[in-house]
Amino acid sequence: MKAENLQDLIRRSSSTRKYFMSLPVPAQLELHRYNEHVKTADQLHRYADYFQTTGRL
Repeated sequence: MKAENLQDLIRRSSSTRKYFMSLPVPAQLELHRYNEHVKTADQLHRYADYFQTTGRL
């Protein structure tokens, strides 16, 4: 599913919302900064993995 942005994605997909809510709060906050760039669940997972593995939180 391709959404307009992160907010739209987590509003439309319960599994994506569940995944997002399982992330640490700092990761959630960082992902919100990239709201316009996250349009698919795959992108959400890649950004979350990147932020967590690089310590960019």
